[in-house]
Amino acid sequence: MRRAAALLLLVAAPALGQTIAEQARALIAAKRAAAAAQQRSAELEREARAAKGKAARLAAQVRAVGARIRSAEAEIDAARARVAIVEARRAAQRARLAQGRAPLARLAAALQTLARRPPGFALVQPGSVDDVIHVRALLSASLPVVEARTAALRAEVAEADRLAMQAAAAAATLGAGQARLGEERAALARLEAGARARAVQLADGALFQIDRATALGEKARDIVDLMEELGVQAEVRARLRSLPGPALRPPLPGLVALAPAPAGPPGGYRLPVAGRVVTGLGETARSGVRAKGITIATAPSARIVAPAAGRVAFAGPFRGYGAIVILDHGGGWTTLVAGLASASVRAGGRIAAGAPLGRAPAEEPRITLELRRHDRPVDALALAAG
Repeated sequence: MRRAAALLLLVAAPALGQTIAEQARALIAAKRAAAAAQQRSAELEREARAAKGKAARLAAQVRAVGARIRSAEAEIDAARARVAIVEARRAAQRARLAQGRAPLARLAAALQTLARRPPGFALVQPGSVDDVIHVRALLSASLPVVEARTAALRAEVAEADRLAMQAAAAAATLGAGQARLGEERAALARLEAGARARAVQLADGALFQIDRATALGEKARDIVDLMEELGVQAEVRARLRSLPGPALRPPLPGLVALAPAPAGPPGGYRLPVAGRVVTGLGETARSGVRAKGITIATAPSARIVAPAAGRVAFAGPFRGYGAIVILDHGGGWTTLVAGLASASVRAGGRIAAGAPLGRAPAEEPRITLELRRHDRPVDALALAAG
């Protein structure tokens, strides 16, 4: 039995060490992400304070709060990694205690058996005196070993107390991070509510664009048709602007025609949400259709942001896809973000990179991202990584 227990500990030790090493690497990565997010948050805070005008200041504040949310999420990941490391060490320590306690327990049982025997019993039993002398000699020889093992067990018990304190501290850090995350999300919700209220006040000038996007949504049979139609109209506008002659009449009073956008990819392109990529570009999805973008599994109700700056060509529910947002970056570049629970932007408006687009669903959130150039799918994951 003892051989089996020792063998089990020897087999489990490498796996346990590997688990702790993996968790330590996860902790280091989470700490780096938290530090980077904190640095980015500080930069955006300075940008928000230096911004001129209500709209620019509000956009900078939203980006700063978003960076603080990412920092809090990274700190929560680090705290969870600390908790996992401490729990793994406590499990290993409990195994060592169990292994060291078994011999002492057997020795204590033998000593109790000897103690219960009457002293005079040794005088009437043949060979008992020799046995007693032999036992005393064995006890004298084993006493240093017993004392050493007892001291080792005391050290293990002290280590257990220290690990318990570390576990409590890690749990407290995790709770503080979750509380901070809740506060930052509440602050973001207040900013978004203020932005929506201001958008309602300024909505009259965007009615033409809203009606146009609604008509396109009713005509399109699926998302591909919708993006193709928006892309064709954008190319027509670009060609018309490049023709010689008088300037085109702006679509709305007070607006001026924009210069053609550069042909290169959108600068600073990023993923709209943190998570795990479950379907890549060109892979066959569960429906049997080859994916024209990537699908990201993210946290419930996670905030979805704009991968790059652009004009909102379409925003709203679309059959079978939840709420979708289509961004026109200019130069034939468009981005589709689908699978949102709701969209917080309106068609016709221009938004900055990192501006909120909406929220992910509360159950099994899957966000689809498609980047296109003249209706040709482009690997958004590679562009974001570069």
